[in-house]
Amino acid sequence: MGKLTKKRKEALAKFDKDGIYTLDEAIKIVKEISNTKFDSSVDIDVRLGVDPRKANQMVRGIVTLPHGTGKTKKVLVLCTPDKEDEAKEAGADYYGLDEYIDKIKGGWTDVDVIITMPSVMPKVGALGKILGPRGLMPNPKTGTVTMEVGKAVTEVKAGKIDFKVDKFGIIHAAVAKVSFTGDKIADNARELVNTIIKLKPTAAKGTYVKSIYLSSTMSPGIKVEPKSITL
Repeated sequence: MGKLTKKRKEALAKFDKDGIYTLDEAIKIVKEISNTKFDSSVDIDVRLGVDPRKANQMVRGIVTLPHGTGKTKKVLVLCTPDKEDEAKEAGADYYGLDEYIDKIKGGWTDVDVIITMPSVMPKVGALGKILGPRGLMPNPKTGTVTMEVGKAVTEVKAGKIDFKVDKFGIIHAAVAKVSFTGDKIADNARELVNTIIKLKPTAAKGTYVKSIYLSSTMSPGIKVEPKSITL
């Protein structure tokens, strides 16, 4: 086990690592122990009582956080020429088709979200080995394969995120920045968790939300009482 740094020791001394806190208490602690020189992300980890290896227990969805993520996402729209003005007016950082497909084939992936159209998916599908591992592959389930490219860009810029349970049954998402007020962090966290609850698979048995932890970039995780988040 690695040696604890001075800053980490100081952070751990400010709360009971075996304790469980309300959402508001956890947010106060996270803001207090975050000591990076940049505006850290506030992350939430939700462990679910599901078996993600089974298709009928997969939990995946999208949510628009009421106060955004605090991060400006770079958006690429892969579209036909008739949709380029729509993408541009909505605020897309990049838009076009063949030139960007060639750039991606050459290793360029300097974007956060890629939006495309159903008719273009055959070309985009060929990029799966590059985009898939980076979580950039457009998907109809997350609203990134659509004819309404302008609307999709606007939603992403406004704070829409997609989430998916990993192989360990955990959903991890960045929901705010440490500089946000406590109320805004709480609103965003509640929006995500309650969306996850609405997506509970009928095949999931027993306790659905097993644990919730709140943390910031490089900070320890604080355990949160689920009842203090759910509406």
